[in-house]
Amino acid sequence: MENTLILGATGKTGRRIVRRLRAAGHSVRTASRSGSDVAVDLGDPATWPAALDGITAVYLLEPVLQPVPDRDARIPKFVTEAVSAGVRRLVLLSAHGVGEADDDHPLKSAERAVRGSGAGWTILRPDWFAQNFSESFWKPWVLSGTLAVPTGDGRTPFVDAEDIAEVAADALTNDRHSGRIYPLTGPRAISFAEAAELIGKAAGRTIRHVDVTAEAFAERLAANGVHPDAARMLAGLLEDIRDDRRAAVSDGVESALGRPARPFEDYVTEAAAAGHWD
Repeated sequence: MENTLILGATGKTGRRIVRRLRAAGHSVRTASRSGSDVAVDLGDPATWPAALDGITAVYLLEPVLQPVPDRDARIPKFVTEAVSAGVRRLVLLSAHGVGEADDDHPLKSAERAVRGSGAGWTILRPDWFAQNFSESFWKPWVLSGTLAVPTGDGRTPFVDAEDIAEVAADALTNDRHSGRIYPLTGPRAISFAEAAELIGKAAGRTIRHVDVTAEAFAERLAANGVHPDAARMLAGLLEDIRDDRRAAVSDGVESALGRPARPFEDYVTEAAAAGHWD
């Protein structure tokens, strides 16, 4: 019987976790709005029971950035039902800095629910994904040759989604991670200008970083269909990089896995070889 449920199974971390678990012989049930074993919508509790039937471990994440009705209550309600259905282990994909965030951070309630669930729990707090340059967010701008983001010369330690997935897969199957909170970063902080240079060299194209205001960035996102509130939130997070509030490197990957985090250069080499910027 499938005993591990992966929410967001078609996403950047979810599909990598599924691949690892299945390669190791674990039974996995994938869940997302479409394209998975079961259709799950965190906004529709009627979709939850079939997904949770027989499940003992769950990978949780909130896939929605923009405001939706009861967004802050979606994961807490799902956690309550999951534990009632027999789930004994929860791994939550949270975000960088949630522990220091104001109480209105949308993932604060999710962390509280997981920690108070009575099940074994692990919380992952990753920094910006390296894969944002090749699979979402900034890929169109990389292909256009211009990364126009409000980060100035600030630096951040981009974390490889492969590292996040490896930590999550181990936490879903190993009790030693129970009760742990892992801040996950890459091994060194780099600027967007350096990231653009490294990607350009590997991809054989010219890419430059252009600093813009947070307002201009948010307006551009909104013009391309991003909810205005989500656009402003993303702009604010990028401004944190400008101010070097996201430059700290953590040892979360090494603490969880016993090896250093993968460097950004390794990610770039593999992404280029896979044709992400062709």
